[in-house]
Amino acid sequence: MRQGVDLEGKRVLVVGLARTGIVVSLFCAAYGAHVTGIDEKPESALASTAERLRAAGVALEFGGSRPEFFLNHDLIIVSPGVPAKLPGLELARNRNIPVWSEIELAWRLLRGKLVAITGSNGKTTTTSLVGHILQSAKIPVLVGGNIGTPLLARVEASSDSSVTVAEVSSFQLETIDAFRPDVGVLLNLTPDHIDRHGSFEEYARAKQNLFKNMLDRDAAVLNADDPQVAQRGPAHGQTFWFSRQKRLAAGTFLRGDQIFFRREGSESVLMRRTDIPLRGEHNLENVLAASAAAILAGAPVDAIDGAVRSFPGVEHRLEFVAEIAGVSFYNDSKATNVDAALKAIDAFSGSLIVILGGKDKGSPYEPLREPLQQKAKLVLLIGAAADKIASELDGAVAMERVDTLRNAIAAAFEHARAGDTVLLAPACASFDQYENFEQRGREFKELVAQLAAESTAQNSGRKG
Repeated sequence: MRQGVDLEGKRVLVVGLARTGIVVSLFCAAYGAHVTGIDEKPESALASTAERLRAAGVALEFGGSRPEFFLNHDLIIVSPGVPAKLPGLELARNRNIPVWSEIELAWRLLRGKLVAITGSNGKTTTTSLVGHILQSAKIPVLVGGNIGTPLLARVEASSDSSVTVAEVSSFQLETIDAFRPDVGVLLNLTPDHIDRHGSFEEYARAKQNLFKNMLDRDAAVLNADDPQVAQRGPAHGQTFWFSRQKRLAAGTFLRGDQIFFRREGSESVLMRRTDIPLRGEHNLENVLAASAAAILAGAPVDAIDGAVRSFPGVEHRLEFVAEIAGVSFYNDSKATNVDAALKAIDAFSGSLIVILGGKDKGSPYEPLREPLQQKAKLVLLIGAAADKIASELDGAVAMERVDTLRNAIAAAFEHARAGDTVLLAPACASFDQYENFEQRGREFKELVAQLAAESTAQNSGRKG
């Protein structure tokens, strides 16, 4: 049984009033809690949010609060963007006031099974694919978490027969207590969010929290080809693996052109590698992980092939946008760290013009040198991290600072020739110029569409 929570009459403090904080505040208020929401931004920056929350009976504080303010509550829920070591939160913990992430609260109220997926890269594609496989297998499924819809928003639709598939981040896993998925998936571990966590070890420890409460009946799915993942499995529960490189005693693996699932000595062919519609070796890993997780959540093995074939992919993940005068444009705005950018570059054979830059996350860019040397003819630099990237990649590849995405697309098309590929794979967060990577990706697609329209008009004019 899950450890539930009774919100009736509780004094609940919600820290951070972005998307997750709004959902938590409204949910807790609807269940009888006395809710206070706080945000460091001034009220003028959150006017519509403030109006909505006050209408639901939520008290609000803006512009930050003294640490002592945190002590006047029975429960504190922290939004993902709020540092877990905020002084007020530390003070509350010292007074034994529970400090939870939103996924902790949601888990205590969810019904049915929970599949939780984390890792440095591939979380959203894998989460979406598990949901797609389960839906194709006619299993009642809900998808949420860090993928865009807070997990708490899925609680009321859950049932004893449903499976909820959640993408969970290191920020969310930092502040769990009893949170425990029935199936937990750790895709990979590479340096990311060092600016938030302080070190790779702290970041990896947050990810490893996914397994800390597992019971013997639960299942973990781990990347056998990633040495950082292989050493961070659960102390309890059943362990399944996925691998592109070797046969496994339990899990999914590639042998020749076929993908297999093996459990308790029994081996089943799931599909052929060539039938996977997604581009890149990293997406092969995502398919292997998603297939194992879906089977462990109840999908029959014969449902995998058709579901993977019909999976449309995810927006902003190696998303083909257009071909203009023989030049292909791909949007991988979700490549918000160096490892994700490396995977994107690896998915192409060469003739690349790569757009890099944004808000630096504290990781080195040197690992991009050799792949760019081999596959890129030009790198276009945008955003706040442009100078750092230029310094660390100096001499590896031709580079131009273009500052904005609009200028990058114009410069890319000017330099490109038929057969080239223009790839947005920033290796950085988006917050210097955009609200999130989705807004960055949408602008990229809008600008490419404008370019395509202009190119068509020019060609029509010549013919006329």
